[in-house]
Amino acid sequence: MENIKDLKNILSYPKDVVIISHRNPDGDAIGSSMAFRYFLESFGHVVKVIYPSDYPNSFAFIKGIEDCLIYDSDPMKAEETIKKAGVIACLDFNSLDRIDKMGKIVGDSKATKILIDHHLDPEPFSDYELSETTASSTCELVYKFIQLMDEDRKLNTFISELLFIGLITDTGSFKYSTNPYTYEVASSLKKKGADDYKIQDLIHNTMSVKQVSLLGHCLANRMEIIPEYGTGIITLTRQDYEDFDIGRGDTEGIVNHILMMKGMNVAAFITEQPTIVKLSLRSKGDISVQDMARKYFNGGGHKNASGGALYSKLDTVVEKFKSVLPEFVEKK
Repeated sequence: MENIKDLKNILSYPKDVVIISHRNPDGDAIGSSMAFRYFLESFGHVVKVIYPSDYPNSFAFIKGIEDCLIYDSDPMKAEETIKKAGVIACLDFNSLDRIDKMGKIVGDSKATKILIDHHLDPEPFSDYELSETTASSTCELVYKFIQLMDEDRKLNTFISELLFIGLITDTGSFKYSTNPYTYEVASSLKKKGADDYKIQDLIHNTMSVKQVSLLGHCLANRMEIIPEYGTGIITLTRQDYEDFDIGRGDTEGIVNHILMMKGMNVAAFITEQPTIVKLSLRSKGDISVQDMARKYFNGGGHKNASGGALYSKLDTVVEKFKSVLPEFVEKK
């Protein structure tokens, strides 16, 4: 990050700060934005976190998350808060269209803008940028940001545990998208008192009966295996969403179960939404679902964990996925 001294000076006295992350916030978006909130509040800043849409219930345990603004629920208050801000921190997204209608408001704002993100090709809308595509998560980069600011003393146990959330969720509990520095960060956060066992338990061991039933339905009735390409596909229809009363966060992690099977190297979770079909893609090793998502499904993400979407029918999207698969996976 260039001009870190200038930014440190800007943040040296209290301001109204808004922290924004992407629509459908995941563990990394939530962990990084909440950690950054408490870090900045320690300097006396008045900080508000805004998400375009609501967060999954699996993260409701986080202290203070109920104070976050949800644009979908109160767009007027969210817009007023953004317009009032002197500093806007954009975390875990690389383009303003990832925050929907808030994108134009942020783009038009004269506030100092900070981007902290690990996705490819960030748009040049910020004044200060910490962007590293090799980072495991935005939480890893928030940790680096704190180090660059020479404010390690602000890393208490609570902030460290928030940062650990992103490390865990964006790496699939350290199964992919890691690098040597990721483990250095994890070690440092542990030394600061982060209880990784507790965090894993709070995130992964709180499934409801409905979620377990939905998982069983997906594996028993909605999974297709393509053995010659070591690939599995799980689909959900709009009728499934009605039958299981699927809400935000209920499908989290389902795609990962495909890769738990021997010989599986690619997993696709394809869901039929009211106006769009979404894809969540996972892979092992050198197989890049990131390239697939960017080239064919208007998406992106990371080499082994990406997503995309198409305005099309569910069956059409599934067939398209199957047709492009040989381009990225060698036949056995």
